Amino acid sequence: MIQQLPHLTPEQSARVFAIANEAAQIDGVNPLSEHVALHLRQGGDDHDSHFLATLDDAIVGYAHLDTSDVVEGPSAELVVAPSARRNGIGKELLAHLIDTAPDRLRLWSHGDHASAEELSKTLGFVRTRRLLQMRRSLELPLPQIKAPANLNITSFSHRDIEEWLAVHARSFSGHPEQGIWNKSDLEIRLAEPWFDPLGFFIARDETSKIVAFCWTKIHGNSISPIHGHQTIGEIYVIGVDPQHGGRGYGKALVLQGLSYMRDRGLRTAMLYVESDNHPALKLYQSLQFTEWAVDVMYQRVTS
Repeated sequence: MIQQLPHLTPEQSARVFAIANEAAQIDGVNPLSEHVALHLRQGGDDHDSHFLATLDDAIVGYAHLDTSDVVEGPSAELVVAPSARRNGIGKELLAHLIDTAPDRLRLWSHGDHASAEELSKTLGFVRTRRLLQMRRSLELPLPQIKAPANLNITSFSHRDIEEWLAVHARSFSGHPEQGIWNKSDLEIRLAEPWFDPLGFFIARDETSKIVAFCWTKIHGNSISPIHGHQTIGEIYVIGVDPQHGGRGYGKALVLQGLSYMRDRGLRTAMLYVESDNHPALKLYQSLQFTEWAVDVMYQRVTS
């Protein structure tokens, strides 16, 4: 049985998280993105739909539909409890997603699983995007470069919110997820237990305007089913105002973030980057990041 809901109760959300954790332990990758997890903790918002699959009155599957992106189209993610797989539940959840959002539906597969590709193809989806997770050992020496002389790098303050949002919007103009962040999206993350302003670096030029930033994130204190590693650091969001590109600000800020995580005693850093973002890939490869995993997005072809 599939039930569509505008919001979930705390009990329903807890069960979905339990299923996601079970799946992550088996598959080695979290089936739900951070964006979905953040909204799940709050029961969802006005542009979310939640699909619960039940078997013998127990929740065994979940799908999330986000209809906020009117340009790219609605996006979805789904997970089925490992103990309930091979019963057609994933296909049933996906069929309900298609019925609800028949045009331009996009579907994430976290981890490039053959089963997800097979299911997607049978229902008319094609690959449209690859998101790479890259990693680097922090036990390797960091390149020694001289930061641009005109940069003043400080830690984030709540006084920076409005200006940072404007620079972030310019930095990620056209990006399907980052490009649509608003003040609420930022404040949700600032309220997360992992947030540390000391690891959120703001770079200003000689006019005191924000020109670049690097936000780091530390994942947990123990073995994480999401990342399969003990206490890993992430270059969470890195951006340079397009008006100030080509001046080495991005590399300087990434190194600032890596140095911060290394000084915290972390041994590994990770980041996400689009597979077709060749300038960013060149930068990260020059800093000895290598590909670790891949997420794939499929889109339904309706004509």
